[in-house]
Amino acid sequence: MPGLALIALTITVIYACRKYIAFRNAVRSVLDLPGYRVLFTQYSLVANLLPPIPGISPGSNHFFTDKYATFERTGWDISTVVAALPDAEPTVVLADAEAIKEVTSSRARFPKPVAMYEVLSLFGRNIVASEGEEWKKYRKISAPAFSDRNNKLVWDETVRIMIGLFDEVWKNAQTISVDHCVEITLPIALFVIGIAGECFGRRISWQEDVAIPPGHEMSFKDALHIVSTDIFIKMFTPEKLLGLTTKFRRIRRAFEELEMYMVEMIKERQTSEKVERHDLFTSLLEANTNDLDVTSLTESELIGNIFIFLLAGHEVVNVPKYSAEDTTLVAGNPNGEKLTVPIPKGAKIAINTPGLHYNPRYWKDPHTFKPSRFLEDWNKDAFLPFSAGARACLGRKFFETEGIAILTMLVSRYKISIKDDPKFAHETLEQRKKRVLATRNALTLTPLQVPLTFTRRA
Repeated sequence: MPGLALIALTITVIYACRKYIAFRNAVRSVLDLPGYRVLFTQYSLVANLLPPIPGISPGSNHFFTDKYATFERTGWDISTVVAALPDAEPTVVLADAEAIKEVTSSRARFPKPVAMYEVLSLFGRNIVASEGEEWKKYRKISAPAFSDRNNKLVWDETVRIMIGLFDEVWKNAQTISVDHCVEITLPIALFVIGIAGECFGRRISWQEDVAIPPGHEMSFKDALHIVSTDIFIKMFTPEKLLGLTTKFRRIRRAFEELEMYMVEMIKERQTSEKVERHDLFTSLLEANTNDLDVTSLTESELIGNIFIFLLAGHEVVNVPKYSAEDTTLVAGNPNGEKLTVPIPKGAKIAINTPGLHYNPRYWKDPHTFKPSRFLEDWNKDAFLPFSAGARACLGRKFFETEGIAILTMLVSRYKISIKDDPKFAHETLEQRKKRVLATRNALTLTPLQVPLTFTRRA
């Protein structure tokens, strides 16, 4: 027994030494550029389960919580995250508009790390979790549906949905309060993607939103919300363990329910009366039935892409890439200086969108809500709400049309304020901002809780 213990200890020490050497080599490969030095990478399951712990994990949401603070500390609009586990590798983090433009416009040098998106392939291969020829195939099928003609329909349907909210749900009340904005935003997003051009063959009313159809145990909205929120738990938890707790069982059931809903959508459209359509769902279905075409979709690919487009409209804070070759990137700082950083082959590149959007080099008073700043001259490369380059958001105009319609309808009828709560009666304005703007970053960036009150305008 002492001999076995000694062997185990020796193996552990050798393993730790190798990991440490690999970690130090990774740090040196990026010139020891300041940033985070941690045990677990921000892309790991540990980072999604643990809060930020110095030296252990930066947490999964540190880009949003830090914003520009990390770059302010390092003195450059480029920083690094180097983790020891699972593999020692550097991540180069960017908040420099010129460097970001170089990365997003050079797909060959900085492709998408598809392996990081395997979590999105639980239902099948899709446009987000793919690269190269596979991605081109999915884009060729999907892109025609995001036309100006369809965007006009998006506007009309969004207006109809908002009128339904005011008349059928709120019944034109003088005051409406909700505990969380997602109670409104999630169903609206699902309604629009579901009915604009009958994208997914379903026109759902506000009454149907809470209804559970025969053969189901949860609503379509609840199933999608749980899947998008807890997909990492499903991905990394062994199937046998998913039956241990009520939460785990609900997550497992949500995935089963969502797949059932998607299969029903497909069958409903396939058996319905044939009408000429030019929407997204039709494009996907036609690709599924055309076995002879190089752009054909398998059943798994069909469901995988339906899932991705249902998930569309959620925000992300990090646009990951990786370096396909040994190269360099140049970044600046507020003093106008330039720094050339070596990027080793295989290194991850993270476009830190909050860091860029709060960079004082491009945005005066970045923490101030000042929409009028966009009426002045501003750096178009320093604002990336939809990413950039060939992999930019395919549905940008779709969402812009939807979002403007929603805001126009809401603001024209109601004043919007934070719901009063006696628990927070004595909080300062800064404390309130911190509470209301708190987020969770898992698969997508979502608000923790934004309680709102809508007061009818005179």
